[in-house]
Amino acid sequence: MVDRKAFHTLSYGVYIVAAQTDELRAGCVVNTFQQVTSTPAQVSVAVNKDNATADVIRAAGRFTAAVLDETATMELIGRFGFKTSTDIDKFADTAFATDAAGQPYVTEHAAAWASVRVDHTIDMGSHWVFLGEAEEAGVLSKEPPMTYAFYRQVKGGKTPPKASSYDATEAAPAADAAPAGDAEAASAGTSKWECQICGYVVEVEGDSLPADFTCPICGAGPDQFTRIA
Repeated sequence: MVDRKAFHTLSYGVYIVAAQTDELRAGCVVNTFQQVTSTPAQVSVAVNKDNATADVIRAAGRFTAAVLDETATMELIGRFGFKTSTDIDKFADTAFATDAAGQPYVTEHAAAWASVRVDHTIDMGSHWVFLGEAEEAGVLSKEPPMTYAFYRQVKGGKTPPKASSYDATEAAPAADAAPAGDAEAASAGTSKWECQICGYVVEVEGDSLPADFTCPICGAGPDQFTRIA
């Protein structure tokens, strides 16, 4: 038997991996980037096959990784973690630079970055694992790097369904009714709602979200929100 709670004890960081070809510039949030050896500096990353970024990395034969720091906003994480590069240019409203090979890397709210040449690609079923040598790397800020625990516990973020550490059993069911204590909130004329996709919390006038409301982080509609106050 595999108790999935055992994997909850593992420690991760939060990274944006990116790559570019003549056809597409793509990037996504992962928690799987890691150093494999010291000399040479070899690294690996696992990317879901359904992510556009995975296909771009395979085509480019390279990728970059930005280490997000604790100042990273949910807007930035939502842009790269809950939206697809085939629908929007995630870099249009993001500070970034390019490496010697012309590959983009995020510089906004990033503690460090690395540029990687892919040497091996391993098929892991739902994910591609890319292994390669870091050809460039640098420190971008003195802010502490964000851990996945910080993202979940302090930022209130959720795990995207395409993430390697996603656990479907953690997905909160939609509430049939507001929790206890809502009478006070209702009397004040406002209510609070939490997005069950990305964890975004919004306070609105009245006791329901507008029918046309969409989450500014992940784009979810009101049916994906649960009332919390």
